[in-house]
Amino acid sequence: MASDTGEGYSRSSGGDLRSALEDRYRRYRKRRFTDGEMAALLLVPVLTYLFLVSYYPIIDTVWTSLQTGALLPTREAEFVGLGNYVSVLSSASFWNAFTVTMIYTFVSVPVEMVIGLGLALLVNRDFWGKYVAQAAILFPWALPTIINARIWAWLFHGEYGVINDLLVRVGILSQPFPFLSHPDVALGAMLFVTIWKTSSFVALILLAGLQSIPDHLYEAAHIDGASVFHQFWSITLPLLKPVILVALIFRTLPAFQAFGLPYGLTGGGPGESTTTLVLWAHQHTFNNLEFGEGAAAATIITLIAMTICVIYVATLYEPEVR
Repeated sequence: MASDTGEGYSRSSGGDLRSALEDRYRRYRKRRFTDGEMAALLLVPVLTYLFLVSYYPIIDTVWTSLQTGALLPTREAEFVGLGNYVSVLSSASFWNAFTVTMIYTFVSVPVEMVIGLGLALLVNRDFWGKYVAQAAILFPWALPTIINARIWAWLFHGEYGVINDLLVRVGILSQPFPFLSHPDVALGAMLFVTIWKTSSFVALILLAGLQSIPDHLYEAAHIDGASVFHQFWSITLPLLKPVILVALIFRTLPAFQAFGLPYGLTGGGPGESTTTLVLWAHQHTFNNLEFGEGAAAATIITLIAMTICVIYVATLYEPEVR
């Protein structure tokens, strides 16, 4: 018998040893890395990255908001509790920035939604040059915000601006008007620029939603004699509701946290007529070196933005479209 020979005995012993090692390795792996342990091990890098990039700055900002004189090594930090929050909330300029921000957000976003929906419905139809039109409407959104702001600052210029020149030529104005230097008009000019820039972004989101609606729904409605308005009201709008919610959140939060456009277009002026909350926090933090108040303002802005998101989701979110 082969197992009785020396060679057979050697092979048998080697196979047993290998089998024993493999069995021990499997038990070791099984004991060392269960499914839960493996999941936790894979999540550690992601959670570490999120903590360092997202959560640590938030925690540090909240901690800074409870102190005064922090950040600069030459200044000793002093714990003041909620003193910075009291100082921010009792500031008239903060509430002026809050008013400007609310007007900027809740005027621009609804107008952008209406214009964006109109553009999306338009470019969703079949016509010659459809794809050129889809690309063209994205051009304003593709421009970087600060470049967009500087372009419009020149277009609105009180002496050399193209807009003033055109309005004077057609007779609407008798002389150039300082759009960005007039405290009653500057915010309106800023609203016009942001609506021009971001309506195309809303159109892009809504267009994706429109293209996901099955055509047979419209064909069935057409056979039943439904008008175009009824098709829009009964098919398009209900099925587009989740996408509208996404577009609302995507536009409301950036509008509420607007910084680049007011900074590049008006610098927050004239006076404080176009100073938004984020610009106010930036000025107090880096111009006035009031780090504690700036951090307190940033924390308040974050809480308000989260509240707006919760209201939107609670109002518009539906687990299933019926």
